[in-house]
Amino acid sequence: MSKRNRVKRSPAKSARPSPPSASAKISLPQWFIAGLLLLMIVVGAGWMIASAYRHENTVAMAFPSASAAFKPTAVNTTKPAVAAPEGMVWIPGGEFSMGAQDPPGLDPVGMQATEDSRPIHRVYVDGFWMDKTEVTNAEFAAFVAATGHITLAERAPRAEDYPGAPAENLVAGSVVFSPPNHPVKLDNHFQWWSYVKGANWRHPLGPGSDIKGREQYPVVHIAYPDAQAYAKWAGKRLPTEAEWERAARGGLAGKPYYWGDELKPGGKWMANIWQGRFPVEDLCEDGFRGAAPVG
Repeated sequence: MSKRNRVKRSPAKSARPSPPSASAKISLPQWFIAGLLLLMIVVGAGWMIASAYRHENTVAMAFPSASAAFKPTAVNTTKPAVAAPEGMVWIPGGEFSMGAQDPPGLDPVGMQATEDSRPIHRVYVDGFWMDKTEVTNAEFAAFVAATGHITLAERAPRAEDYPGAPAENLVAGSVVFSPPNHPVKLDNHFQWWSYVKGANWRHPLGPGSDIKGREQYPVVHIAYPDAQAYAKWAGKRLPTEAEWERAARGGLAGKPYYWGDELKPGGKWMANIWQGRFPVEDLCEDGFRGAAPVG
């Protein structure tokens, strides 16, 4: 490392201006002061307008069209080294566009809440095995029978985890879809979700319900630790967020649905989604009210 020679320079004493005396005062005409204030207001307004213009253009640039933001997936064609485990499917690895391009301002049950999925970015994952369907009530019941696992929804909340909560609220339960009987604004999810004491995977709608006849439906009211415990027992693991999105996109890039652009190709419902006016009207056009059996 070399050192740089430093030259110290001192200004000539004669170059320093003499400070004004304490008694010296500068008086400005009132018209000058008024004009200066008016100039400041005009400049400030212009700055705000320019800032708003820049903001609008920044938002427009941050959320380009899907065709511009999503790039084709570069698939890793490496084949799995072992045969498919029962009930699982191989998801090829590769580099893909992950995230969402929807701008803010949509309804609260849409993409407005998913700011953490922006901006769209390239991600690489190795190939991996994934279950073909969600975990069923029957599969989770087998896990509980073998391990005695008690889910989070079946445990009473601890006061130290919820300081200030009334004692009467520290009761085991979970959140249940409870639609209103009239149209509502989609600005408050508490209008269609309610905490129900005694709701858990065995009693999905509350104490008066059970899973009899719903063995092949997806298990619900499962917290992250419950999912981890099940995966460990099953000799598997939970997918990462990137792996889940790679699988959920069906190999496509930037499509609104994992099967393509059309909601009902050939008039066929491709997935169990809400049909009707949310949250008050479920038309059951796919043959199922609420959830449907896996697959």
